[in-house]
Parts: sequence; C-alpha cells; structure tokens
Amino acid sequence: MRCAVVEFTENNIRTDLDAMQEMVEINSQSTPTTVIDGEVFIGFDKQKISEKLGL
Repeated sequence: MRCAVVEFTENNIRTDLDAMQEMVEINSQSTPTTVIDGEVFIGFDKQKISEKLGL
C-alpha cells in the first residue's frame, strides 16, 4: 500500500463567503468540490483525484 502526504486547504462555504463565491464562479452547486491545478472535481471520485495527483 502506498502512502502519500497531500497538502490541501479546506474551505467551509457555510461560514466563508469568499469560498461560496469561488464555488459560484466555478459553477459548482454541490460538495465536496475539489480543485487541483485548475481542474474541478465535483463530488468524490477517488480514482480521478488519485490519477490527477499521481498517486
């Protein structure tokens, strides 16, 4: 089993209006929404996110 450390920033759209605005700007209306190098992943897709991160 491979183990990796991935740094990330978590934003709470309920308490952070800037984070909510960012969601609007990328046309996402659901969580989780993950942005990696400008690519948007809506929902949790472990395989796609792992591939993008090279894991």
